Amino acid sequence: MTSRTPHYLIVGEILRPHGVRGELRVRLLTDFPERLAELKTLYVGTDPMQPTATPYPVQAVRLHQEGYALLLLKGVRDRNQAELLRERYVMVRVEDAVPLDEDEYYAYQLIGLTVVTPQGRALGTVREIMETGANDVLVVDSEVYGELLLPAHGETLVDIDFERGVLTFAPPDGLLPPD
Repeated sequence: MTSRTPHYLIVGEILRPHGVRGELRVRLLTDFPERLAELKTLYVGTDPMQPTATPYPVQAVRLHQEGYALLLLKGVRDRNQAELLRERYVMVRVEDAVPLDEDEYYAYQLIGLTVVTPQGRALGTVREIMETGANDVLVVDSEVYGELLLPAHGETLVDIDFERGVLTFAPPDGLLPPD
C-alpha cells in the first residue's frame, strides 16, 4: 500500500439510529449500494486512512429512499448502542472493493497527482476531492494561484495518467485568472 492508499473505502455515513432495535440510517456514499447486502462484514470508523475501524458482521441491509439505507449490524442490539455510532463512516476494506473497469478510478487515487492543462502548464497538486451534488471538485494546491477548486467531470478531465502521476485538466473559460 502506498502512503496515500487508504485501508478502507467509505460506502456510507451513519446519520442516526432508526427505531429501537439497533438499526442505523445510513447516507450512501457509493456507486454500488446493492453490493452492501452481499458483504459479510462492514467496518465502522472515523478515518479510512487508519487501520483501526471496528469490524461488524452484517445482519441486514435495506435500501431506504433514494441515497439511504437501513443497516443492522450484529452486536448493535439497541438504540443506545446505535447512537454511539452516529456520524461514523461505514467502510469496506480496499481489497474487498468492487473491481473497476479500465477507464474508472476511485477518488482517493487522484490525491497527489500533478494537475496540468492540455498545453502543459502546471496548475498544482490534488490535495482533496470534495463531493458535491452536481460533480466532484478537485481541491488543488497551486504555487501560482493558491488553492484552486476545479470542477471534475467529463469535459474538464482530459486524461489521467497514474503511471506518470499527471491529471490533464481543461479549465473552462474564465476559471483561471489570466497570466
